[in-house]
Amino acid sequence: MFRSKMIKPDGRKSILILTVIWMVVIFLFSTQPAEKSTETSLFIGQLVEAVCVPGFLNLSPEEKRVMAEDIDFVVRKTAHATEYAILGALLCMTVGEFLTLPEFRRYRLAYILGTLYAVTDEIHQLFVPGRSCMLVDVFIDSAGVLAGVLAVYVLKKITEKVICRKRLSVA
Repeated sequence: MFRSKMIKPDGRKSILILTVIWMVVIFLFSTQPAEKSTETSLFIGQLVEAVCVPGFLNLSPEEKRVMAEDIDFVVRKTAHATEYAILGALLCMTVGEFLTLPEFRRYRLAYILGTLYAVTDEIHQLFVPGRSCMLVDVFIDSAGVLAGVLAVYVLKKITEKVICRKRLSVA
């Protein structure tokens, strides 16, 4: 009798691949010349304004651009923090899958790796036309990494609590 074998995805490899892909995404964002990066953030700014500002869609293109420029700084820094929060969460899970370290050391290592990546990313931007290396971005990125690591920690604790309650209710 033939039995088909289901291919079981290897969680370890999957999370590592996702982490590397996300690092490449960050790298590609940083590779954009300043002009392209500005246009991207202004487009996102206009999307935010369209959702949050009543009557935005009735404005002229020039008025829309001016409003997007007003929130451009916030859009850019939020993007930095968000992309690095995702990286922090992915690194946290990757470190947890591949290294047998005490819990606190896993979280700390994920934070350190994410922050080091942020530093190298800012240095990389020195070689991109119109871009610069900004220490404030490293701080924002590392805060994002910390947020991602903390999110994984909190979700893990909540999950452990729920599982513990289920076990106690069954017993």
